[in-house]
Amino acid sequence: MKVLILGSGVIGVTSAWYLAKSGHDVTVVDRQATVANETSFANAGQISPGYSAPWAAPGIPIKAMKWLMQELAPLKINFKDLDTETMLWMTKMVANCNNADYQINKARMMRVAEYSRDCLRDIRREINIQYDHRTQGTLQVFRTDSQVQSAKKDIKVLTECGVDHTVLSADDCLGYEPALKHTINKIVGGLHLPNDETGDCHQFVTELAKDCERMGVKFMMDTNIQKLNKQGGEIVSVSTDKGELTADSYLMALGSYSTHMLANIDIKVPVYPIKGYSLTLPIEDYSAAPESTVMDETYKVAITRLGDRIRVGGTAEISSYNLALLEKRRKNIEFSIADLFPHAADLSKAEFWTGLRPMTPDGTPILGKTKIDNLFLNTGHGTLGWTMSLGSAKFVSDVMNDKQPEIDDSGLSIDRYAK
Repeated sequence: MKVLILGSGVIGVTSAWYLAKSGHDVTVVDRQATVANETSFANAGQISPGYSAPWAAPGIPIKAMKWLMQELAPLKINFKDLDTETMLWMTKMVANCNNADYQINKARMMRVAEYSRDCLRDIRREINIQYDHRTQGTLQVFRTDSQVQSAKKDIKVLTECGVDHTVLSADDCLGYEPALKHTINKIVGGLHLPNDETGDCHQFVTELAKDCERMGVKFMMDTNIQKLNKQGGEIVSVSTDKGELTADSYLMALGSYSTHMLANIDIKVPVYPIKGYSLTLPIEDYSAAPESTVMDETYKVAITRLGDRIRVGGTAEISSYNLALLEKRRKNIEFSIADLFPHAADLSKAEFWTGLRPMTPDGTPILGKTKIDNLFLNTGHGTLGWTMSLGSAKFVSDVMNDKQPEIDDSGLSIDRYAK
């Protein structure tokens, strides 16, 4: 069939790859000049199934109130950007901040993320794709004893889901990240997830798009998508500034921008943009740089090694679709690398970036069928788009091909919001 994919980020391009492999005539449409030029451009670089957990967790509302009073905090709210849509989304997220929903949502997310990592390994075996990847795991570091105690709930879920992990003392952490020797006095313990990986998402998508083109996928770049046109029970075309586009099936992979596009055809998805920031720095002293990914639990900042660079990503800012690069937000992520790896890089050479993470209230992406026969969804991955991309794409491709997905599909579709 002829498939039109809306969006050329990591979700859209991985979907294109699987659908093209299935023999379909695939076209990808995006407003940007090149693929992976928005949320996929400079994310934290983690492929972290073991760290897949919803932000809606027990105790988060109280923590959030405390964070708002701190200068260096993982969460910021731009109150002048609060509107009805934002308040409704926040209300739904708070409703998920209980132990029962947290356990359900985390298990769903890990199901997709673990599958996705396996799909990524399969792709590496199939095609020669380079993206500064490493397979040395994630080290979550705790600065306080209370963080160690709080992590026990997550460790219980990891055990129940069969995810390899090791609980570490502060000294044990040095076995995985020797460069922490300069600052080990700031750490009381850690959690190592050996099966997590790292890699440059933008580089991966750029290279995969080339392979897609070799399979016949067409990329319509610099094309503004204006609206979906519905007639009866199906989509008949997509209006763009380059004219009307038609296909047999349509896949929505526009991240945070899926929400308003779908609302115009009476499909409501609770996908909201959570703004994140990153720094990319050239390594100055390799012996003082991290080997893989270090997750600073206190500030919710990920510090990731990407070849001869370090990517530092973090901060959740609730500010609607505001893409302003705010220097005061830079301090939070800047502090974390300067504090843990003070000799690794020159902060004055850092490239500062921001992007919008498409977040659902429960953390789980929205995958598969809709009430419109020829419209499918692959959106709402939050901070884990890179982590869940291949698995989500393979899952949705199987659904579009009327094949039974290789993982349990319960709780992954838009139907879970039909309550």
